[in-house]
Amino acid sequence: MKDPSRSSTSPSIISEDVIIANALSPEITLFKSFLQLGAGLSVGLSGLAAGFAIGIVGDAGVRGTAQQPRLFVGMILILIFAEVLGLYGLIVALILSTK
Repeated sequence: MKDPSRSSTSPSIISEDVIIANALSPEITLFKSFLQLGAGLSVGLSGLAAGFAIGIVGDAGVRGTAQQPRLFVGMILILIFAEVLGLYGLIVALILSTK
């Protein structure tokens, strides 16, 4: 049987939770929050653009390579340039996150 003198929410447990919660909440500025938002948007949008470009170039490249095998090297070079878009977004995000 449960002891009525012991409640599940005793004041000592609540005060410990508040102390722990206050110690864990970091002080973050609005500027830092917008930098993190910009870094996330940079990676996300550049990754979206790179994926879109790779999809279009890959589709046309595979069809073209099936007809003329000489186009393979050109297709690979264009795919590399499309992939660099995603890397540029990652680099910008890393620069933003270090400020």
